[in-house]
Amino acid sequence: MRRHLAHLSDEALVALVARGDESALAELYDRCGRMAYGLAFRIVRDDRLAEDAVQEAFMGVWRTAAAFSAERAKASTWILTLVHRRAVDIVRREERRRADPLDDASRDAATDASAEDSAWLGFERERVQTALRQLPDNQREALELAYYGGYSQSELAEKLGVPLGTIKSRMFSGLSRMRELLDDGAPEGSWKPESTS
Repeated sequence: MRRHLAHLSDEALVALVARGDESALAELYDRCGRMAYGLAFRIVRDDRLAEDAVQEAFMGVWRTAAAFSAERAKASTWILTLVHRRAVDIVRREERRRADPLDDASRDAATDASAEDSAWLGFERERVQTALRQLPDNQREALELAYYGGYSQSELAEKLGVPLGTIKSRMFSGLSRMRELLDDGAPEGSWKPESTS
């Protein structure tokens, strides 16, 4: 289906992404995804974290494509720079998370806060579930199977019997919509549904 984009340069694809073309984003992912994953994995040394870094970077491509300047760098270089930044951010986050053990005072404060944290987590879980219910069925199914079922995009394509590019498109669209739904500052009704395969 996306073969009509095969003749376009990476830079032209980024320009299409800036105009909201999901198939152009999926084509970019097909071209750069393997290299992006390899770079992320070399930095984070963990399959799942590398996938997270690549996913976050391509969400960044989706959100910031209009700011890309072909005069400054090739599109692939720009994308890999985003992947590198996300991977480094993830390493830093993981290092902070695993850092110093809690001292007694911190442990007591953590115990006091646990009931509040549990309530907050329950609230957040309900918000996510509510947002998921607002997605088209095919996007919700892809996200739930990926995040709750632990399936990779390739496994999802095989399980659901659809092309890998379709799975990627559904996930990008679904995550983009979820961000809008969960953004407290977004005006109500700011998103218009589009059909996705």
